[in-house]
Amino acid sequence: MPARITAPDSPALDELCQTLAAHASELNSPPTFPKQQLKLCAEAGVFEWFLPAELGGQGWHEADLARGYMRLAAACLTTAFVITQRVGAMTRLAGCANQGLKERLLPPLLRGETFATIGISHLTTSRRHLGQPVLRAEETADGFVLNGYSPWVTGALHAQHIVLGAELADGRQIILALPTDLPGVTVPQPPELVALSASCTGPMHCEQVQVSRDWLMAGPMLEVMKRGLSAMTGGLQTSALALGLSRAALDFLAAEAEQRPQLLPPHNALHEDWQQVERELLAAATGTPVCSGDELRAQANSLALRSTQAALAAAKGAGFVATHPAGRWCREALFFLVWSCPPSVLDANLCELAGMEVL
Repeated sequence: MPARITAPDSPALDELCQTLAAHASELNSPPTFPKQQLKLCAEAGVFEWFLPAELGGQGWHEADLARGYMRLAAACLTTAFVITQRVGAMTRLAGCANQGLKERLLPPLLRGETFATIGISHLTTSRRHLGQPVLRAEETADGFVLNGYSPWVTGALHAQHIVLGAELADGRQIILALPTDLPGVTVPQPPELVALSASCTGPMHCEQVQVSRDWLMAGPMLEVMKRGLSAMTGGLQTSALALGLSRAALDFLAAEAEQRPQLLPPHNALHEDWQQVERELLAAATGTPVCSGDELRAQANSLALRSTQAALAAAKGAGFVATHPAGRWCREALFFLVWSCPPSVLDANLCELAGMEVL
């Protein structure tokens, strides 16, 4: 059993990350959900980082959480991404007013005995352009009836609960801890993605699913994500994961530069950029931001794309083999162009790709 990790500079985290990195490529052929990796993380106390001591956690500061996420993402982005979705479910449970639900679900989640994930993207960015909500709720005397689907749920096939958002006909919204074994809940085989297919991210469907009020976490209310549980969104985590991926690519480039000095100038230039964006991330995490969250995210996305492609170029033909980490990192970097990517971030990345100034 791995030693318990209580700080981002812990030797135990070094050991865990070495193990995750050694097996990262094995998750892809065929795509295999990282159950063993999550088990190791649970044993090492990783899930405790995100909750306060009174709920059984370690209550890490936001800056330490960012450092921890960077380390995990550099080792295995698939595992780190799945953890963000697991943590999203846990922190929203921790912040809800349903005390009985918290006492029932959080302890086994902290110990790694159960798995929960989150399905709320359709309340914020995904499918909001459609004329009606994709996941609809009808209030009844005992609770709610759900119909429709959530388009992007990570690990739903392996989850006992999904923290799920739905919308009523009058525009009010709810968040529930949906048990996945309820009649009418179905999870099809997730699609193969450009990268991170092992995260098993795809749709889940509800057909006349009756959910009692015992599972209600927030609502019904208008804009539940803004007025209900939005404080637990952890908006810096996406940038932290992008920086972690970039760190892995830069470490590879540095190792190659030891034998090929011509690689040192591009490595150094990218490394300087990386250090700058890391400073901005940690400044934001300590409550002293030097740029907006969207600006930080756009810079982290750019760095992930540029550093992984530099690693691929340095690896030459070997990097173009599907099993080489440089090729995998390039595919994984594309994920940040679509994962919870608000319009301002997308615009900034598109302008950079087009060689334009940000409009």
